[in-house]
Amino acid sequence: MDPSSGPVPGPGPGPSSSDPPPPPDPSRPPSPPPQPSRYESQKRRDWNTFLQYLRNHRPPLTLARCSGAHVIEFLKYLDQFGKTKVHSTGCAFFGQPNPPSPCTCPLKQAWGSLDALIGRLRAAFEENGGAPENNPFAARAVRIYLREVRDSQAKARGIPYEKKKRKRGAGGPPPPPGGGGGDGSSSSSAAPAAPGESSTG
Repeated sequence: MDPSSGPVPGPGPGPSSSDPPPPPDPSRPPSPPPQPSRYESQKRRDWNTFLQYLRNHRPPLTLARCSGAHVIEFLKYLDQFGKTKVHSTGCAFFGQPNPPSPCTCPLKQAWGSLDALIGRLRAAFEENGGAPENNPFAARAVRIYLREVRDSQAKARGIPYEKKKRKRGAGGPPPPPGGGGGDGSSSSSAAPAAPGESSTG
């Protein structure tokens, strides 16, 4: 044996658990981000519609100057896009839930749609940095207006809006329509796209 020859080096140490993971495979597409819920998507559309309404307002309004009166003005503006027949007091079908023939009474936003819309906008205002005590969608005037709309539509359409108690384990009748029904009303989004904005819902 040649003394000048040293020991034969053994195999190097294997990869340790602290080694960085291998780079991701570029051929595999990244996982898509989770899709927002239907409620979150609708809330974002409603919020953008309201901001567009403020920009189109004459004179233009800023969110900081928006009050409950401006919110009520916005709800009345939405009536032109409504799909719920609301009979006037002089109509022969006033108070009838299922009139036998059409009439010339206007279409308006159903109370249930407006109530849900205000709930989404109230949440969106605070999620976008607004202070709860300054939330125009939570103003007392807005609550009073919604209550008046509910009562007047209940009389005009002959549909009482009452909260039904849920019985555990009992499948009771469906709740009264807040905006849906056979009269062409809609319980979906009450806020269509503002002028100059395409509707996605």
